[in-house]
Amino acid sequence: MHRLKSRRTVQTKDMTGIVICALLLLKVTLGNACASGQFAESGLCCSLCPAGYGVEVKCGEEDTKCAPCPRGTFSQKEGLGPCLPCSKCPPGVPSAASCSATQDTQCECDSGFFFFSTYSACAPCSKCSRGEGAIQRCGPQGNTVCQMCGPGSFSEEHHNTKPCQNCTQCSDSEVEIRPCMPSSDTLCMDKRLHILSRPVDTEESRDPSRWPGLEGMEVEDASSATGIPRFTPENGDGNSNILIYVSVLAAVVLGLLLYVAYKCWRSCKQKKALSKARAAELGTSPEGEKLQSDSGVFLDSYSIQDNQPSKGTKTEGKHDNRLYVNLPPHTQEEAEQLLQEGSGRGWRHLGAALGYEPEQLDLFGRGEAPAHTLLSNWAQKEGSTLGLLCSALARIERPDVVTALNCPSQGISVV
Repeated sequence: MHRLKSRRTVQTKDMTGIVICALLLLKVTLGNACASGQFAESGLCCSLCPAGYGVEVKCGEEDTKCAPCPRGTFSQKEGLGPCLPCSKCPPGVPSAASCSATQDTQCECDSGFFFFSTYSACAPCSKCSRGEGAIQRCGPQGNTVCQMCGPGSFSEEHHNTKPCQNCTQCSDSEVEIRPCMPSSDTLCMDKRLHILSRPVDTEESRDPSRWPGLEGMEVEDASSATGIPRFTPENGDGNSNILIYVSVLAAVVLGLLLYVAYKCWRSCKQKKALSKARAAELGTSPEGEKLQSDSGVFLDSYSIQDNQPSKGTKTEGKHDNRLYVNLPPHTQEEAEQLLQEGSGRGWRHLGAALGYEPEQLDLFGRGEAPAHTLLSNWAQKEGSTLGLLCSALARIERPDVVTALNCPSQGISVV
């Protein structure tokens, strides 16, 4: 009988040891599954006290024992701590909400301040840095809570209390120059600036629907573009079709008139720029300048200069006042190719000589034809004459490009 009792005692101890080992193994394997992160001596996970309750007996030999928070105390979230005493608003600061078992006292501080319960005072709100957004605004609930902007959002302001904004998406007619980052939005550029590649003469460029003044109009065929309507009566209703095609024809004619007006305005602008450039070079009087602009006839300044008597002094040679934009396309392409190939000083040195900033040149360099982009941009400026371009090319020591542009010789000595 005594031996039987001894065997049962040994078996009980063995089973207890197995259970404890299993619980310890479960504790190690599923340690992250325990919300409190603490375990009782039995190996079970310690329970958390819910909001409005505080720990009465800490977890140890047995599980956690909780008790409701008494009056004047609170517990805002579940945990293993005791109930905290309610805060009191500073003198002169009204109370927005009284203290309860699950919420501390809320005080109405001035705009830009929040109630700092640790010191029972109104403290200035914190502001998020650049690249961060507010996920909780400063107010009665507490101070500003900032978080780094995630993918697809950004914040460019240095000191802000706003959430992160969504990144801009470039449209089909734009090209992305710089991707969106936490501290800056997406940078897009219109494809029509021809930054990426050199424009080529394609069927698309000869499409009448893409002519200036005709954007947004649908030209069905070449007969509409040439002003000859094609009548295709449908369902026997010829009168309605005639009205439709007459309306389309009127719209096309109006667009062509707008295009002609635009070309005349641009031509007048170029003539005025050329007149000013000649007047500045030769020192002509305002009356002569007015005569040139009003009559529409340009005086041959070079002939006047050649007919003046010389006194054996050295005078400057002729300055080519032709606009670069009016040069033949093959001449422009040859000059751009020489600047692009990289022999000697290239398009970057020319851009610096023409007055461009390094940031602008870096932007031009992102494309496939930066030399073409540079000269096309410069040609749109007022007074972009061939003489100024050749002078800049001479300063960067590129006589081969000067020769390709057929510039006149500079610095001729007259005896």
